[in-house]
Amino acid sequence: MNFDLETSPKSHAYKLLVGLVAPRPIALITSMNEHGHLNAAPFSAYNYLCTDPPILGIGVTNKSGDGFVPKDTARNIRRTGEFVVNVVTEDIAQQMNICATDFPPEVSELEMAAFTTAPSLKIKVPRIAEAHAALECVEYTTMEIGRSRIILGRVVAMYVEDRYVDPEGPYIKADELHSIGRMNGLGNYVRTRDAFISIPRISYAEWKNGKR
Repeated sequence: MNFDLETSPKSHAYKLLVGLVAPRPIALITSMNEHGHLNAAPFSAYNYLCTDPPILGIGVTNKSGDGFVPKDTARNIRRTGEFVVNVVTEDIAQQMNICATDFPPEVSELEMAAFTTAPSLKIKVPRIAEAHAALECVEYTTMEIGRSRIILGRVVAMYVEDRYVDPEGPYIKADELHSIGRMNGLGNYVRTRDAFISIPRISYAEWKNGKR
């Protein structure tokens, strides 16, 4: 079946893309407005894009309804230039889901999810203390495309619990961290626990010698 996204209803692109671009990592973003009020919200239109400099990309759609009104996360980042990506693992999945609730502006997602915060190393926005890893970011640029904002953040510092770091690399012990990923459909996720497979890369010399 072929789909011409230039002529299809706009909703088709979302339904198809989230089913094919999967599993997706989840960025549980903490941000702060100009008055110091904190916001927490998860986004799965997210990945790292380059490492020198280290850049993350997050896609944030506008609020539903008429006009082009940014979500709190995008507005906060635009005004303060800082945010933290907290890594979502199995043990905080339910709390992450609470942060996705469309609470009124005066309600704190962090409080509703029973999250606590810890100071970041280099920026004012705190990380979530219950998250085992967090990436501190400063806004590199924000692009408005259609009804979305693509935010590029430069990672200036990281926090990772000692037990998940192999200091020889340093490497992340990802098979022990148990991150979860987002799939298509409402409420569908995937675990990484006991799901790792190893497919060693084949060098050109090995390929020429018949290794497949």
